[in-house]
Amino acid sequence: MLKSATFWILLLLVGCIVADITQNDGEIMIFLARKGFQLIEWIAFWR
Repeated sequence: MLKSATFWILLLLVGCIVADITQNDGEIMIFLARKGFQLIEWIAFWR
């Protein structure tokens, strides 16, 4: 059960990445990376 769920989640993630690269030139991944770095800085501030 776990391997099957892992496979489908991985397939969905790869599909989303491929769709972003082909349709938006990777803008969504860049946006999420920037927001991720902002989140890390915000968490580090409260540490």
